[in-house]
Amino acid sequence: MSNSTATTDLDVALEKHRIELTGYCYRMLGSSFEAEDAVQDTLVRAWRSYEKFEGRSSLRSWLYRIATNVCLDMLAAGTKRARPVDLTDATPLAQAALTPRPDNTWLEPMPDARVLPTLDDPAEAAVAKESVRLAFMAALQQLPPKQRAVLILREVLAWRASEVAELLGTTVASVNSALQRARATLAEREDAGADAAVSDPLDEEQQRLLERYVKAFEGYDMTALTALLHEDAIMTMPPFDLWLRGPADMAGFMTTIGAGCADSRLRPVQANGLPAFAHYKPDPEKGGFSPWAVQVLEISEGRITGMHCFLDTARWFPLFGLPLHLEAETDDIEEGA
Repeated sequence: MSNSTATTDLDVALEKHRIELTGYCYRMLGSSFEAEDAVQDTLVRAWRSYEKFEGRSSLRSWLYRIATNVCLDMLAAGTKRARPVDLTDATPLAQAALTPRPDNTWLEPMPDARVLPTLDDPAEAAVAKESVRLAFMAALQQLPPKQRAVLILREVLAWRASEVAELLGTTVASVNSALQRARATLAEREDAGADAAVSDPLDEEQQRLLERYVKAFEGYDMTALTALLHEDAIMTMPPFDLWLRGPADMAGFMTTIGAGCADSRLRPVQANGLPAFAHYKPDPEKGGFSPWAVQVLEISEGRITGMHCFLDTARWFPLFGLPLHLEAETDDIEEGA
């Protein structure tokens, strides 16, 4: 076999693992872009050191070992990504102020297609999807890095304790102890499974709820919109640390500070295993609609419990493969005539 053929075969073999490795690194790091950087670093390291790979473990296990070390190095600074609800109390509408925090503060959204490989087993697919949901991701970020790795490898990826011990260079007893501590920490967080009521795929009731949401939001009908919200629903808007609780404050914000979002357009996307939308708002200068947010929704008991609006569209829309402008539709022009 020629060197060029061997190189091509190795590239193909490594690339097959990109999506699942990105999912692993995303769960570890809480950042879309850092996860993709970590995977690229992992694949480059694997490519460069492949001659030293002796095949004592599978290629997949070897790649996970490299990825784990890359992530642990990146987490050495001690930064814990979070949601606004993890950092401050809810702000009453009367005191609402938009104060941004640095990008590395925030748990970031991620397109499903970049982190969820195609799995034949529906149960495995459901676990994978649940494990990238925002509430679970936020809970993961509270764990020490090695506990985080153990929990993901054991609970999400279903590795045996002996396999995890070998990967981390430790003992089975140490792995089991770390898993027990990680589980206890997650159990203390009431919201770790708060959005687990989302069906996969969405059931008819949830589909209708989303259809009603789109109609109410695009029509900026606050009566219809608040009827869809749980009484304890929250709205977050990273990079701002402001978050609101309850339909009254959420609607009040949308009709005051957020009034510029009237007559917006929503387009469905797949994010974090949850219903999500690309939010475009009217562009008075260019006409049509410009990006405003990626909205990720949490649903429970037939109501929307969370509206998480990620506003840094220069980063998120290209990541999701979304256009940076929508032309006005014919019916929009006729309505405005």
